[in-house]
Parts: sequence; structure tokens; C-alpha cells
Amino acid sequence: MALFSFSGITSLISKLRREPEANANVDWNEIEQQLINSDLGPKLSVELVELLKKNSNASLEESLLELLGKDRDRDLVKNQNPNPNVILIVGVNGVGKTTTVGKLAHYLVAAGNKVVIGAADTFRAAATGQVSTWAINAGATLVSGKDGADPAAIAFDAVAKGFEIGADFVLIDTAGRLHTKAGLMDELSKIRRVIEKRTSVGEVLLVIDGTTGQNGLAQAQIFAQTVGVTGVVVTKLDGSAKGGIAFAIERDFGAPIKFVGTGEAISDLAPFEAAAFVAALISS
Repeated sequence: MALFSFSGITSLISKLRREPEANANVDWNEIEQQLINSDLGPKLSVELVELLKKNSNASLEESLLELLGKDRDRDLVKNQNPNPNVILIVGVNGVGKTTTVGKLAHYLVAAGNKVVIGAADTFRAAATGQVSTWAINAGATLVSGKDGADPAAIAFDAVAKGFEIGADFVLIDTAGRLHTKAGLMDELSKIRRVIEKRTSVGEVLLVIDGTTGQNGLAQAQIFAQTVGVTGVVVTKLDGSAKGGIAFAIERDFGAPIKFVGTGEAISDLAPFEAAAFVAALISS
């Protein structure tokens, strides 16, 4: 399944440019519903349709890029001092968070960085073993503890290891948690507070499953309120996701999408490029 089924809309715009009188026969309500079904969301779907109705010469590509905020800064935050750059990675259960940690470590190591991973998901029995495998494959240093250990303590130890070995980045893998569970969300706040006793947290990356749809926005808002979110990683954009959630995240949530996961391999994580993303949608 393609991310979007925009080929029909693209053809329609071309026809309207050739035959402006055809506008009267267009079922814009149907087009709007198709956009909503693609997880673009009602608000943005209406906005895009109104733009196309008023100006048939408008470029669909340019319009979609505008919705995505084509000029946003999507780089990872980097400290200006020798401290390691600490990235806290959060998300609900099952979104591919630990996998994202491994892929991001691989991406950073491949770029010449020294990386530490803190295995702060201490409640899921297989979590430490999973992230350990990712760390080995990525060439990163792992800091872990016993099952049930205090996640904040492991995060603090990981940061300390980062200082000790002169790491460029420290990635903290946290336990997946439902955004509706206040106690678990408070634990994230504690992890951040403990890390900040030693150094600042440069990034909080929220991992969202690209197939989640509009519910992903509800998740995002709660995480933002609890621990602060500076960027988003959208997973499972490998052809099975509809992809419209990317636009809703950019406009309704505010934090930029910084990476997308496109497959299962360790190298299947890439910086998000709005122009390339839109071009792929239109050609699908």
C-alpha cells in the first residue's frame, strides 16, 4: 500500500489547469474525505481542499511542503561544550522505540560519533538483551543494570560513562508506557531530573508509529506536557503507513519530525526530508 493515494488528485489538478470549467463538476467532498482517511486529519484536509479550489494553478507539492514546514530545523541538538549530547527517547508500548535507539546509534556511529546507550527500560524482561544486541551491532557502549533497577539511576550512570569515555552522544532507552498512566509518565520526569543533576538533556525524541493515525497526536501532547518533546521519530513508514500523520504532527503538535524509520534493518532510519517525502507521496 502506498503512503498516500495522491495520483488521482495530481491528475485532477492538471485537468483543472487545462480545463478551468471542469471545477464545477469536481466532488471536493469526496477528495476531502480521501485526505482525512489518509490520516491528514479534518482540519488540514479542509485547508488543502480550500487552497486547491481557490487556485487550481497552485502546486500540490508546494502546498504540501508548506503544511510540513519545509524550512524547519530538523538537526539533532548539539552542545557547544565538551559535554556529551544526551538524547532521551520516549514513546508508548510497541512503537519501535528500542529499535529506534539501535538504529539511531548506528546512524551516529557511522557519522564518526562515539555513542553510549543507557538501557533504562528495566521492567520488560527482554529489553536489556534487545538493546544490548543493537548496541553491539551499532558499535555503541552499553550501560545497563539488573531487571527492575531504578531507570533514573541507569540513565545517570550512562551519562557518567559518556563523560568518562568522551562520548559525543548518550542515548537513553526508556520503558514504553501508556500516555494515560500518570505514574509511569511521572517516572519519565524523574529520569530527566536525575540526568540534569549532571548535565542538560539536549533532545527528547518521541517515537510514534506511523500507522497510529490521529491517536498519535494525543500521545504526543501528553508526553510533551510531562517531559518536553523536541523532536519526533515516525516509524513504520515502509509502505504500510498512510503517512498523513506526518502533516498533523508538524502542524498540530509543533515539534519537528527529525527521523523516519522505513524498515527493519539497522540502517533503515533516515533524517526526515520534507521535499523528498512529499515527492514520494505525489508519485505514489
